[in-house]
Amino acid sequence: MKTNYQLILEKTLSELSSKALRPKLLLHACCAPCSSYVLEYLTQFFDITLLYYNPNISPEEEHTARAEELVRLSKEMEGLKNVSVEITDYTPQDFDAISKGLENEREGGPRCFRCYRLRLEYIAAYAKERGFDYFTTTLSISPHKNAEVLNTIGGELSEKYGVPYLFSDFKKKNGYRRSCELSEQYGLYRQDFCGCEFSRRESESRR
Repeated sequence: MKTNYQLILEKTLSELSSKALRPKLLLHACCAPCSSYVLEYLTQFFDITLLYYNPNISPEEEHTARAEELVRLSKEMEGLKNVSVEITDYTPQDFDAISKGLENEREGGPRCFRCYRLRLEYIAAYAKERGFDYFTTTLSISPHKNAEVLNTIGGELSEKYGVPYLFSDFKKKNGYRRSCELSEQYGLYRQDFCGCEFSRRESESRR
């Protein structure tokens, strides 16, 4: 039976709501649309730093456009408090290294799972270095992302780096639908492919 990560998240948040101090959350952000609902949801419980580390995104212009849109959202979205954004340098060589030999895999398979781990490991190490209380990612809001794999990797990295992973499946409770509503409300740039050159090719072939 699959684990219900939404129930785990709700239990964690219930426990946090009774504490006087707001914990610091390092939230990996893939783009503004996916971040919108997650921010709306989690800003009630955490001081959040959005960390944009996505070496899979191609080309560089796309990487820059998504980063700029994320910054805009953080400034314009109503109700946000104690949210900051950090943008990492563009390092496509990081993604090239982990995708080598998997170039012909279809979207949603082993290459994607390596990409999950690449980005989450960077976030976990950053969270440990900067003293965050939790880390997690917005990726599970997408119906195309495997929440089971994401949370398994997050749990493994939590043990490795000693920082609690915020288990979650943000698409639940109409999270994905709400992200679409917020994207329309704020006029967010919403792309039709994950980000890497391989997903872009698949998207173009479908069109």
